[in-house]
Amino acid sequence: MGIRNLLFAHRDVEGIDHIEVYEAHGGYTGLKRAIEIGPEATVNEIKVSGLRGRGGAGFPTWIKWSGVLSDKSGKPHYVLCNADEGEPGTFKDRELMLKLPHLVVEGIAIAGFATKSQKGYIYIRGEYVEPAWQIRKAIDQAYAKGYLGKNILGSGHDFDLYIHMGAGSYECGEESALMSSLMGERGQPRLKFPHAPLPTVEGVWQAPTLINNVESYCAASWILQHSGAEYASYGTEKSKGTKIMSVSGHIARPANYEVEMGTPLMELIEAAGGVVNGRLKAVIPGGSSVQIMTAAQCEKVTLDYEGCMAAGTLLGSGGCMVFNDTTDIVLLMRRTAEFYMHESCGKCTPCREGTRWIFKTLDRIVSGGGRPGDVELLLDICKQIDGRSYCGLGDAAAWPIVGAIKAFREEFDYWIEHKRSPVGAHCVPKLPEFSQQLLSLLPAR
Repeated sequence: MGIRNLLFAHRDVEGIDHIEVYEAHGGYTGLKRAIEIGPEATVNEIKVSGLRGRGGAGFPTWIKWSGVLSDKSGKPHYVLCNADEGEPGTFKDRELMLKLPHLVVEGIAIAGFATKSQKGYIYIRGEYVEPAWQIRKAIDQAYAKGYLGKNILGSGHDFDLYIHMGAGSYECGEESALMSSLMGERGQPRLKFPHAPLPTVEGVWQAPTLINNVESYCAASWILQHSGAEYASYGTEKSKGTKIMSVSGHIARPANYEVEMGTPLMELIEAAGGVVNGRLKAVIPGGSSVQIMTAAQCEKVTLDYEGCMAAGTLLGSGGCMVFNDTTDIVLLMRRTAEFYMHESCGKCTPCREGTRWIFKTLDRIVSGGGRPGDVELLLDICKQIDGRSYCGLGDAAAWPIVGAIKAFREEFDYWIEHKRSPVGAHCVPKLPEFSQQLLSLLPAR
């Protein structure tokens, strides 16, 4: 367990973003091997590896690939890469695209061959201008070498890869909203299975579509360059391989760290230099949408899907935010609630109205207007959102609040009773004009 650089093995090699250097370090041998063994065997290699989606859900990757490959509808197949990395605390995909763009491109090309798709799209977060340029250069170099385009490496398979830039919407990181945005429609979510077909059956342009995130495609490159069995030799029984964790907050060396699945959280914190300017108070392990853990919980949790679930949280996207004992949890939740209120697409009532009520209640508490019953009010609002929203963004807005109240109820009560921070914090940022306009639409409560 511990730090295990598989995807990051060549991260610091000078010039690794150039195709000749990447090839010299085993680059595109995974694509060559996929072509050699064929689509079905390639999908089986992903199955043997035990790879699960690294975007947060942890769904077995091979099932998606197999679903598109087995389609007999006669429709064209598409491959999408979700590079719309907008989860607060997560920045791993940014580094992969910046430093290892060919690892990303190769993984998508492998997926294109394995699913018999002829077109692929990388949907990149609008703010990621430099990573997009790196991917653009890598795509151009791959075309020049015959890894993309017509008759790839003499295989008879054609595959074209395009970049589509987002416009800064967090919602478009949700796969159905991403597909809508890619097709030129409003970036809002669609109905989900079982009320609508899966993307592997009917995705973009009503055709079978494979959607994975950047890290998942990079892992596919590594697996085909080496073997599924070797990848499965790392990690735990149910969580195979490695996970890139974006460590930030009150930590000595904030950065991306690739760890073997099952690594104790405290081992990662130690590898990142430990907590600075105080003692450990809390950790959010998987991005802002998952539940916060106390220091006592952190001592026991392991970084894998099952370990985090046992601790009452999720591994999520791997955005590991570390907080010392100077952190005011209520102020932290206020900031989190403001983000989700701002990013709600407004399509469904529970999320549109609920996120505003969560923020309004928290903002009133930290402004000195807390009242008895406010904690129960927050829990009730979250209950009305959770599981009732059109997509997971509503759940993502509710879970952090519920988790924070469960773990740090005394801080909420202190704010309500004493009208001040229990840790002496006093910085309540001025609300942006846009958020003020949203709140002005709510009745007084």
